[in-house]
Amino acid sequence: MTTIDFLPANIHALEFDNATFDVAHAHQVLQHVADPVQALREMARVTKPGGIVAVRDSDYAGFCWWPQIPALDRWLELYRAAARANGGEPDAGRRLLSWAHAAGLEEVTATSSTWCYSTPAERAWWGGMWADRILNSAIAGQLIESKLATSEDLQQISDAWKEWAASTDGWISILHGELIYRVIHTAY
Repeated sequence: MTTIDFLPANIHALEFDNATFDVAHAHQVLQHVADPVQALREMARVTKPGGIVAVRDSDYAGFCWWPQIPALDRWLELYRAAARANGGEPDAGRRLLSWAHAAGLEEVTATSSTWCYSTPAERAWWGGMWADRILNSAIAGQLIESKLATSEDLQQISDAWKEWAASTDGWISILHGELIYRVIHTAY
């Protein structure tokens, strides 16, 4: 029987001993943290020699969709601005390998993959999620408070996501950077 524990912790200063875990995995995390290099160092530090550090992050500049709806271009511009204002990097996927090298990780395997949403159910989920999120989440408040967008702007973006989701030609490709590192030692 395999046991998996999920433990919340500060990724910049993990409260675990060196070489504690067999695997450290971060999915869509490093794009949101202030110091992804330190996060990778910490992930490697707490992973046993021979264990695996695995990360995957989106690269928002690599997103593409059809049909082209101008309000969705505005969504991407606003999302990227908000993420950077929060100390994150929305184009993290392309930076993972350089961050790993800066963290002292050697012999890293870097790859990429994509998600593609095109079926009616997939479009309804992705488009519906963003149609709601741009109006009713922390990003909405941040964009309005920072004067990057108005409520009307956000409503136009929400409507655009609904339009995209309703289009029988609707398609989106979401690029991800990925890396796998087999821990050699834990002195990071």
